[in-house]
Parts: sequence; C-alpha cells; structure tokens
Amino acid sequence: MKSAVSELLEQAIQQLKADAFIPADIQPTIMLENTRDKAHGDLATNLAMTLAKPCRQPPRKIAERIVAALPESPLVTQVEIAGPGFINFFLSEETSRMLLDTLFQQGDRFGRQDIGQGEKIQVEFVSANPTGPLHVGHGRGAAYGATVSDLLQAVGFEVHREYYVNDAGRQMDILATSVYLRYLELCGETLTFPSNGYKGDYILDIAQDIRQADGDQFKLAAKDLFADVRPDEPAGGDREQHIDDLIAAARKQLGDKRYERFFSEALEGIRSDIEQDLHEFGVDYQLWFSERSLTEGNSQVEKAIEDLSARGHVYEKDGALWFRSTDFGDDKDRVLKRDNGQTTYFASDVAYHENKFARGFSKVINIWGADHHGYIARVKAAMQALGHNPDGLIIPMVQFANLYRGSEKLAMSTRSGSFVTLRELREEVGNDAARFIYVTRKVDQQMDFDLELAKSQSKDNPVYYVQYAHARVSSVLRKLEEDGQPLDKSLGLDNMELLTEDAEKDMLKRLSQYPEFVRNAALNYEPHLLATYLRDLAGAFHSWYNGTRVLVDDDALRNARLTLALAVRQVLANGLGLLGVSAPDSM
Repeated sequence: MKSAVSELLEQAIQQLKADAFIPADIQPTIMLENTRDKAHGDLATNLAMTLAKPCRQPPRKIAERIVAALPESPLVTQVEIAGPGFINFFLSEETSRMLLDTLFQQGDRFGRQDIGQGEKIQVEFVSANPTGPLHVGHGRGAAYGATVSDLLQAVGFEVHREYYVNDAGRQMDILATSVYLRYLELCGETLTFPSNGYKGDYILDIAQDIRQADGDQFKLAAKDLFADVRPDEPAGGDREQHIDDLIAAARKQLGDKRYERFFSEALEGIRSDIEQDLHEFGVDYQLWFSERSLTEGNSQVEKAIEDLSARGHVYEKDGALWFRSTDFGDDKDRVLKRDNGQTTYFASDVAYHENKFARGFSKVINIWGADHHGYIARVKAAMQALGHNPDGLIIPMVQFANLYRGSEKLAMSTRSGSFVTLRELREEVGNDAARFIYVTRKVDQQMDFDLELAKSQSKDNPVYYVQYAHARVSSVLRKLEEDGQPLDKSLGLDNMELLTEDAEKDMLKRLSQYPEFVRNAALNYEPHLLATYLRDLAGAFHSWYNGTRVLVDDDALRNARLTLALAVRQVLANGLGLLGVSAPDSM
C-alpha cells in the first residue's frame, strides 16, 4: 500500500513546512521501497537523507521530525528509524484487506496507472526489410516491441505503433531481380542463379503467381539478359558487381513499367505476408510507413537536407554533400547525397525521424537489431542538429535469438533461404510460448530459444509454469462449485488475519508489488521484469499450494485462502495479458 504510506509522508512534509523546519520551496520526491528483511518492516524510505542538504540538518534528526509529524493510521502498526536516517514502516493486517478489496474492484484494470497522462509516444519496431518472411530473430523484436507498447499504454501513455517499410533501395532491386530470374526459369530459360540473389522458396512462389496471371509476356532470352553482365563470384568475378549488372540489365531490357511489375508484386506479396504473420502473433500497427513516400512529391529527404544546410551543418566535398555529424559526438561525418546526385539511406533516416517529431511525439522509441548499433550516434546527431532533444530518441537494441532444437543449433539466413520462419516457430510451439519466452531475458542480452523446452510441460518452461498456476486456481474453484462449496469471497476478505503463514504473507506482499513492477517494466522498457515477477509469483503460489492444506474444514480459513488464490489468479491474468499471453482456465 505504497500510495497510502506516501500520502502519510506527504502530510508530514506539509506539517514540517508549516513549522518552518522544511523550506517552503522544497518539493521532495517521496521514494518508498519494499524491504528485503522482514525485521526492517514492509516499506522503507530515504526521504530524510534527501532533505539533509536543503534543511541543513543531520538525516537522523530529520527522520525523527518526520516520524513525529506522521498522522496516525490504522494501516501502520510501527515506524522505526534505522541507520543514518532510513524510516521503516510496519504495516497492519488491514492493508491486506484493503489490497484485495482494491484488486477485486479493479479486476483486469489492477496495475494500470496514469503516469503518462496521455503523453504521445511513438514505438517503431520490427521494420524488417520486405525481402522475405519474418524469421525467429525478428520474432524477438516483435514480442519486445509489442509488449513495451502495451506496457506504456497500461501506465497512461498514448502509444502509436509503427512499422517502417524499407521499400526503396538496392536490396529491393535484388529481390525484384531474383523473382524475375525465377520467372524466366518457369518460362523454360536455363540460367545460373546469382550467388547474391534471394533463394528462398517464397521467391519461386511469387514468380509462379506472376506467370499464372501474365503468362510468358515478360520472357526474355537468358543469354541476352546475361550478355553484358560481369561474372559472378564462383566464376572468379565479384558477386556485388554481378547482381548490380543483372539489376541494370533487367531494368533496361524490360523497361521501367514491366520491371515495376516484379518489384511491386514482390514487395506487396512479402509485406502483406509480414503483416498477416505479425497480426496472428498478436502484433498490430497504426501505420505502415513507406520509405518511398519520403522521396515522392515534395521530397521530405531533400527538405531535410535543406534544413540541415540552412542551419550550417552541411558541406560539400568531392562532389558529395556531407552532414557534419562529428560536431554532435559522432565518430565521423556522414554522406547525405553522393556525387552522382543519389541520396543515401542515412538521408532517408534523417527525413523519417524528422517526420516523426513533426507529428508531435514527445518520445520516439526505435527498437533496432544489434547490427544497427552504429546508426545510433548519427541519427541522434541529426536530430540534435535539427533542433530536437536527442534524449527524446530512445533506441533499445535487440540482441540476436539463437534457435535450438535440443542441442542442435538451427541456421538463420534470409538471403540463402535457410532459416526457420516466425510462422513455423508459432505453429510448433504456439504464440503463448513464443511471446513469453522472447521477453524473459533482458533485450540487450543474447538469448537461446530451445524449441523442445518451449513445448515441455514442466516448471523449466516458464510460460507453462505461470499458466498452470492460473489454471490450477480455476480448477480448484470450479471443483468446489461443482461440490456445492463455492468460494465466499466476502467471508474470505473478512478473515484475512487468519493468513498467518509466512508463505501467505509473502504472496500478499508480492501481490501489492504488482503495480510497481508494471510501472518499472514500462518506464524502463524492460518487460523481462514483469515476466520474472509472474514466474516468481507462480512459484510462490505452487510452493504454498503444495505445502499448505487449502481446503480445510474451517469455513473462514478456507475462504480466506481461496480468496488469496483468486487474487493470485487475477494478477497472473493481468500480467500475462500485458505480455500478449493467454491465461487458460484449464490445461
């Protein structure tokens, strides 16, 4: 009951201000922490130490004055001063009744708060290139981004979820050309597929769709297409030059309009597949933002370059335009426009982030893969150069997820087509296991995802362990209902003082901490804190239920214990919901 104790401390501060002991212009932040040692009470604050400097008094003396000024409350049985000035609070049994009253009144809203007060935050996540299906590595970013978004919304922020579609640039041309080459093969042409092309089965599927719709009308002789193409790497050439030559040849010989047929079919086919995959994973967006839109019409990319130039942050060198990003902490300056007049990926990034802040978001959260770490400094530098607070751009980095089947590590390579897709993962282990396991570790740490563990029904499988606790309570209550002894929650609430076992007190304390874990997980962008909390709560429940006779003959004690179990079930359901995981009533 931190809020109630915080209110008592606030009243004490106001009294000490009226007594001129605390300066009137001081607005101290009241921080209450759960104690680790029961001998030190239930809650503790270092408020006296934070007031030592403005009050020009020793912390312990300030603590004595605060304690003396505290109003009496039936919620607090004892207050102690410890060490240099910590104030420890011992809470009464009445707090348990108040806690469970609040929990049951709020139901699925318990733990939700209004810290954000409607502040607008944008969260961009996944944003994988639309060059192939999502694989298990993308799944971690999807689960993390969706959960961070839901947590921020749960504490009162207005959250806008966005996917940046990289539908421009060289990788898309490689994709389109790969589809065209497979199309030629379907038309009966014989060719050597480029080593740097996209080789997955999905490329052949797209090519088959085009041929089924349009027949052989786009067919060219393979020998003519490859006539002026420099050799590939296996033939002693350069793989990058080879694929670039093939792209240029396909564009020239097909013409822009016919080439666009393969480009757009590949793009939209894969993009819509990604959207469906994510939706089925419980991940949806308010906007799919097209990179190409930044250069269409009144080019936002050109405008961003002009804005940087007008502010004196752009210079010309060797025919190219450079952003002086070293002025803002980057390790080197960055090219915005090449000497051939083409703008860079970085220029598009600048325009896109300028677009984000122009839409009125107070914070912009980019959830990027660890391989994008080098981009952070340059994008923050550009935003600072354009007059934005760089601290408003927050970029958590998602480390790689290694996939195992037992001891066997599985391959993941989009270009070669050798990888396990997110869809295959979901079909094998289910959404719940994938969503929960993905967020069990801190996002900046590499994780190993074991398929066999995710499917196991054991306490080592964290999602099974938590869901089983929820289902176990439901099963007990259902059986009692069938036996004509339904839970009397009112009787249970009236007899909370009967819950005297340490395990019961521990669970009550854990339940009271749930809103704090939701808040910390949201504000620190660390959903693993909530996942860990749920597993610990489930563990405490299983241990208590296995070691305590819950269905005793004493009506008052039985209903008190069942009411506690019901509260555990509610919190588990609330927490699992925020993680995008179901809370089954039977397993």
